Amino acid sequence: MKTKRALIVFGSVIVTLLAGCGRGALDLAEQQDKPEGSPIVVGFSQVGAESEWRVANSESMKSTLSEENGYELIFDDARNEQENQIRAIRTFIQQDVDYIVFSPRVETGWTSILQEARDAGIPVIVIDRDIEVEDRSLYTAYIGSDFRKEGETAVAWLENLLQKKGRTENPVRIVHIQGTIGSSAQIGRTAALEDALERNPNWQIVKQELGDFTRAKAYEVMGAILKETKDIDVVYCENDGEALGAIDAMEEAGLSCNTEGGVIVISFDATKLGLSYCLQGKIALNVECNPLQGPYVAEIIQQLERGETVEPVKHVEETAFDCFTITKEMIEGRGY
Repeated sequence: MKTKRALIVFGSVIVTLLAGCGRGALDLAEQQDKPEGSPIVVGFSQVGAESEWRVANSESMKSTLSEENGYELIFDDARNEQENQIRAIRTFIQQDVDYIVFSPRVETGWTSILQEARDAGIPVIVIDRDIEVEDRSLYTAYIGSDFRKEGETAVAWLENLLQKKGRTENPVRIVHIQGTIGSSAQIGRTAALEDALERNPNWQIVKQELGDFTRAKAYEVMGAILKETKDIDVVYCENDGEALGAIDAMEEAGLSCNTEGGVIVISFDATKLGLSYCLQGKIALNVECNPLQGPYVAEIIQQLERGETVEPVKHVEETAFDCFTITKEMIEGRGY
């Protein structure tokens, strides 16, 4: 609540200056007007609703930052447009919310609006995808995945599989379907694959196309690739939506997706639908990208409400599933 937030800032101004938590200077007298017991108002700009993962992420935020839990959540769907997100954040500032949370479409282009939030004394929490700014103190914390680590998990698993199959010298032809260019998920997962290509000279990228994290786009680009070549060993997709679209296109073209003589499909997210494909063997490996980030956001907000120092980076817990070890019980126990 604003009264508590003002007292926190007043009582910890030295810590703020040293730690650079980016909360800004608040007018204490103006903040005294909000009644004790009022909900904590949070403005949340969600990048879109392009996938099951994104829907689960939104639901996690809504269920956690609920009225029953002492919050008022102002939700905005940016429909995958950065301009819409900037507009929403500016509106949150004008509404004088207590906290701003957003999942950025891309890493860059946020400095000006974050400066506006800091000038207004509103802490900003970035979730899911990280951002790139010269002044790290412009936002309070990042909550999300270590996307580079996710990619490294995927390529290490593929290296191990190919080694077991004796595929360390013969060419391994890879189709790479990328997510939204400039997003931290795309950057991290792409970088891990590029490093693996340098380590494995027999790995070859036969095509690299933009899937934009959607099933429809991946289906479209995979269909176009298959008109040029069907000589493909691996399809490296940067989320489940892309993997499902690519599999649709390959199966229509008569290709099998499996680890026994078919196309090896690598995916990220580990949604229930993606894992059902893993159980069928159509997705060989699915690296989890945990969307249930609402509780992590609430934890940081409560720490700030108590005047505590928060971790600037909080990576969510994640694992990976492969077609050899996954079970139906694992899928049924998932929260998304």
